[in-house]
Amino acid sequence: MLRPTAKEVQSLENYTLRISFDDGEVGIFDVKPYILGSWFEELKNKNYFSLVKTNGFSVEWPNGQDICPDDLYYNSIKINLSDRIETAQMK
Repeated sequence: MLRPTAKEVQSLENYTLRISFDDGEVGIFDVKPYILGSWFEELKNKNYFSLVKTNGFSVEWPNGQDICPDDLYYNSIKINLSDRIETAQMK
């Protein structure tokens, strides 16, 4: 079975990404450990960081920085959206 791929991405505070995968899961991925390397140094600029897009497989920035799709999927903290909806309806 193939690993799910990123279909939507949104930049969040503190250098994290909210990623929707093609299997319906949603996860939060922390990019901070990647920013330590020189290839990703440009991501320190929050305006540039917010330019992240999906490419049908992974996520990438305008100057070519990208993150391995395996890392995105397996190292993101999954959000259970149905639990959040049920909790909001109970309030």
